[in-house]
Amino acid sequence: MKRNYKYLVVLLLLAFASCSFTTKTFSNPDKDKLLVQVITYVLERGHFDPKTLDDNFSEEVYDKYLKGIDPLKRYFYASDMKEFEKYKDNLDDQLKEYDIAFFNMTHERLLQRMEESKALYKDVLNTPFDYSVDEDFDGDYDEKPYATSKKDMKNRWRRQLKFTSISNYDDLQTEERSKKDEDPAYTPKSDAEMEKESRESTLKSIDNYYTDYVDDLKRSDWFTMYVNAVVESFDPHTFYFAPEDKDRFDQQMSGKLEGIGARLQKKMDNVKIMELISGGPAWRSGDLEVGDIILKVRQEDEKEAVNIVGMRLDDAIKFIKGPKGTEVTLTIKKVDGSTKDISIVRDVVELEETYAKSSLVTKDDVKYGVINLPKFYVDFEDYNNRNAASDIKLEIDRLKEAGMEGLVLDLRNNGGGSLQTVVDMAGLFIKDGPVVQVRSTGEPKEILRDKDESIEWDGPLVILVNELSASASEILAAAMQDYKRAIILGSKQTYGKGTVQNVLDLNRMVRNNSNGDLGALKLTTQKFYRINGGSTQLEGVKSDVVVPDRYSFIDIGEKDQDNPLPWDKIAPADYTLWNGQFDYDSTIAKSKERMSNNEQLSLIEENAKWIKTKMDENEFNLNYVKYKAKLELNEEEAKRFDKISDYKSNLTYTSLPYEEALFVKDSTLRLKRDRWHENLTQDVYVEEAVNVLEDLKGSYKVKTELAATKPTNSELITTEGTSSKN
Repeated sequence: MKRNYKYLVVLLLLAFASCSFTTKTFSNPDKDKLLVQVITYVLERGHFDPKTLDDNFSEEVYDKYLKGIDPLKRYFYASDMKEFEKYKDNLDDQLKEYDIAFFNMTHERLLQRMEESKALYKDVLNTPFDYSVDEDFDGDYDEKPYATSKKDMKNRWRRQLKFTSISNYDDLQTEERSKKDEDPAYTPKSDAEMEKESRESTLKSIDNYYTDYVDDLKRSDWFTMYVNAVVESFDPHTFYFAPEDKDRFDQQMSGKLEGIGARLQKKMDNVKIMELISGGPAWRSGDLEVGDIILKVRQEDEKEAVNIVGMRLDDAIKFIKGPKGTEVTLTIKKVDGSTKDISIVRDVVELEETYAKSSLVTKDDVKYGVINLPKFYVDFEDYNNRNAASDIKLEIDRLKEAGMEGLVLDLRNNGGGSLQTVVDMAGLFIKDGPVVQVRSTGEPKEILRDKDESIEWDGPLVILVNELSASASEILAAAMQDYKRAIILGSKQTYGKGTVQNVLDLNRMVRNNSNGDLGALKLTTQKFYRINGGSTQLEGVKSDVVVPDRYSFIDIGEKDQDNPLPWDKIAPADYTLWNGQFDYDSTIAKSKERMSNNEQLSLIEENAKWIKTKMDENEFNLNYVKYKAKLELNEEEAKRFDKISDYKSNLTYTSLPYEEALFVKDSTLRLKRDRWHENLTQDVYVEEAVNVLEDLKGSYKVKTELAATKPTNSELITTEGTSSKN
């Protein structure tokens, strides 16, 4: 199947990285200027729809960058902006000359203003807030002008910090009333004491924000923001990865890393263990626990340990991570206050939440399967090692062995991933044929096909989607819809990302690079199209059965992003409709009727509308009496939605035998699966998907009986560009 396709992809990537851009030699002693030179060169020659670097482009980069580094307008003054203004239509010229004067100027000014802000917020929080004053806080930062004076800036900070503190103040008021109710003899804190504590809590939070995040940012981090303001002005999915970010991207795509298997967080100056990854070396050792603080790190070939207290988190992680099989010794301050050295042998750690997981679901003694796929993951170094398509195949085989009679594939919140894996995955459900069409600028289209005639699952299939199902998720849903192979159930439309990106290692562009790691560029190089010729760009995939969800009224799709590529269409591919005996039309009609009368979904839709109105609110009263009244009104309104979380279906979810065996050694995995099953019992969308599977099974029997009395088979239609049911 499609195995040849992976070699095609490799060849294309090699051609893209090696041939298209090797006509130019890059060399610049200034790493930042070299990076700008390489990136602008690649964008102009490699992007699917390259933009003209002109004054309009300059203004777009200017606005995006300044909004990105000061989104709340609490650092820069109007006078700063007036000074920056001279660069507004000049950045295109700077980019062509690899000039970074604008960045240097704004970066130096930002550091100055941020340092000033530290004294400012401490001064504000040193003065009691008067919660009896009738004043508002406006959270619409886009419409706010920049501060014109230090007095104006201080007042801006004061209102922002008062808005944060009034929430802390209300929490304290509620806590004290609760203590008084429990113990009538209890003497509550005074309003003045609670006001002071509310400010102290705000001060601690903002101190932590500066200490743990802002102060850790290097010049290179800020420069990355500037570079991304440039590249994202081409389209929302072109993105620059600094070296550390590229490592994280690879981990997310493969679901693997090499290290000790612990999630870390910086708290003040300390690196604290927040989670032990189930099955990883740290988890297996039994010596580490959540809450432990790592003080020092020593490598197996070194005598001296490195003190990481106060170190930037990314830098500390570099010492802790390492190749499989190497040993690292950590000096740990335990939760009980004791200190000890713990040696751990690093290993490959699989991030379990990245991977596909399955469950049996039983309704009226009939077993169905549910597979949840968080993303279309792949190991770029070794495709055959582990990928989403091979894992889905394995889960299908396990579910079939357990007696599955219908399958729900859950792609909700799946933002996509590897194009190769989705082509492979589609082949699990069809005999053979085209899966997706891909077009590059100025090149004839390619049709990516399933060439393997074997079918892993030919039974009833429902695919669940929502507004966050994107890219590869849309390719699979669209293909199954066009073939009439599955019923798509979910949001009115999916995300609407119809573009393909390649990740280019920028270091390959520079010969004899002595400037250090340049990182990588995720570059939009192609658009993909359904086999019926339509694009999913902006429009997404429209569900056969539309059901409301919490995202229904929120602007989160591709069409709501900056600079999305336009929708278009190309000629359809030749494909043959699925020859199954399922009656999709009657099944869809039955589901729509059920959905229209479903109280739970009506309540979810009402809640989505209500959430949208709350999100659109920007003005908040800082008078505590009025603030509390509005809070109580919101809480009262929200009570009518409590029944959403109380909902329970009559379906039973169980793990497959192979997981039951794993639970003996891994109690954490059992807890995760129990939690997932509990959530599934409250999931009205999965419940309806099972109802659809049940109807499909019934329609198969009816159509089979009818087909036995007729000599022709009207279900098998060869078509050039058969329209999907949209």
